[in-house]
Amino acid sequence: MLGNLSHTRVLRFAGLFTWAMIAMPLVYTYWIPEEGVSRRGGWEAAMMSGFFIAFGGSYYWLTRGLGSGGHAHWYDRLILLLLTVSALAVSYLTGSGLGSILMMVAAGVIPWLLPVRIGVLWLVLSQLAVLPVYYLLVGFPLFDALMQSLLYGGFSMFIFVTSLVARQQAQAREEQRQLNAELRATRALLAESARVNERTRISRELHDLLGHHLTALSLNLEVAGHITEGRAQEHVHQAHTLAKLLLTDVREAVSHLRDSGAIDLAAALRPLVERVPSLRIHLQVDEPLTIDDPERAHVLLRCTQEIITNTVRHAQADNLWIQVRREGPQVVIRAHDDGRGCEALLPGNGLRGMRERLSQYGGSLEIDAPQGTGFRLRASVPSAAALLPPAVSQGVL
Repeated sequence: MLGNLSHTRVLRFAGLFTWAMIAMPLVYTYWIPEEGVSRRGGWEAAMMSGFFIAFGGSYYWLTRGLGSGGHAHWYDRLILLLLTVSALAVSYLTGSGLGSILMMVAAGVIPWLLPVRIGVLWLVLSQLAVLPVYYLLVGFPLFDALMQSLLYGGFSMFIFVTSLVARQQAQAREEQRQLNAELRATRALLAESARVNERTRISRELHDLLGHHLTALSLNLEVAGHITEGRAQEHVHQAHTLAKLLLTDVREAVSHLRDSGAIDLAAALRPLVERVPSLRIHLQVDEPLTIDDPERAHVLLRCTQEIITNTVRHAQADNLWIQVRREGPQVVIRAHDDGRGCEALLPGNGLRGMRERLSQYGGSLEIDAPQGTGFRLRASVPSAAALLPPAVSQGVL
């Protein structure tokens, strides 16, 4: 069964299981009556239970998105503080080392929320904070109490390093997923570009070779029709008619090859939205939506990839909706998510690069991220045909 779970989920369930097991001695100490044994007061039992439940709830919240690729927020660090205080409170209220065991559980969360140096310092200080429990409440000599704290600290450090390795593996796996998605999308775009180039080459050859010879043949037959008489002239006219029909068929075939020689944008975008962790992407592309210029298709591909990356990293969203459609002479990408938005939008390198790519081809970028309503984006780029002179775009030249 565990083989179907990611290592981050296994880490979460292991911590919750350890937390549940620690409840057993607490329940026995505070809540199970035993003849001849005095129990703690009700208020103390209630406080201990409150801190213990607070620890479990905090751990459950902090481990909800391990490996999702998002960043820790300020309130997550406050919850980590509550987690640590709850573990220490359990130790002081029970006068035992149960808080040190809870801190070992917390050690599995710290690498996901804090930088490594701060995390190590946090872990060491929290374990040393249990030292007075061993020295004053349990009655250990000072040296033994220090050794006890350091012993639990060593176990916690082992769990910390294990969790740190799990985090690095999760980041590496996410980077690999992004690279694979980019590779599949680029491969699809290259395949479409190769198909377009081959159709363009064939249409050009048909036009230049067959079209030229058929035109010359038609002109010669027309001249022959004027200088022949009788039945010979009739056959020349028939041949002239057939030559003109064949020339018309060649022109239609060339036009069809050129018209169908466009990049299918949907086929290039679909690999980007597959298997994105912790985010459901709803992609809607007008059918058919083709782009004549491979470079413009590449710009739209990179913009879509940047939208997905920013949503995963910053938006705290569960859903992302992407709509790609043609609006007049432009191809437009509209995207919005159900994240938290932000009070002040500060474009990073990704958004600035997206704007530069679009402006290079006459496009534009509009961004709106009001607090509490998610992130909204509109990117547009004119098609290559829209920038050509009217005669060229209509196929006259």
